[in-house]
Amino acid sequence: MEEDKTTGYAQRQYNGKTKRYCQTMELKGNEELVAKYIEAHSHERHWREIREGIRAVGILEMEIYILGNRLFMIVETPDDFNWDEAMARLATLPRQQEWEQYVAHFQQCSADATSAEKWQMMERMFYLYPESN
Repeated sequence: MEEDKTTGYAQRQYNGKTKRYCQTMELKGNEELVAKYIEAHSHERHWREIREGIRAVGILEMEIYILGNRLFMIVETPDDFNWDEAMARLATLPRQQEWEQYVAHFQQCSADATSAEKWQMMERMFYLYPESN
């Protein structure tokens, strides 16, 4: 079965506890730029070093969703993951600064903004907990 927004997206199960971070950002309101941003993240066009760096700092999964020019990113990590330390390390890895400068052309941010300045951490305001017996 093919996954899409109407059928849902499968999630991996991990043996240990994990935690999730959710962030948001807006792209420039230009359909052509939005299309190019999506293309830059495609399997065919992604920068291998960026994906390797994300994994190297301990991120298990990362998903980015889009609606219009609004992005929503979900990051799944081990329970002992330290966000600030990992992002500081990620910023020093090969091609990361080059990538941030490249994607800034599509994003509503200054050209020299770091990833931490672009992506705004979201606060969970609702959660449907499993029912307890």
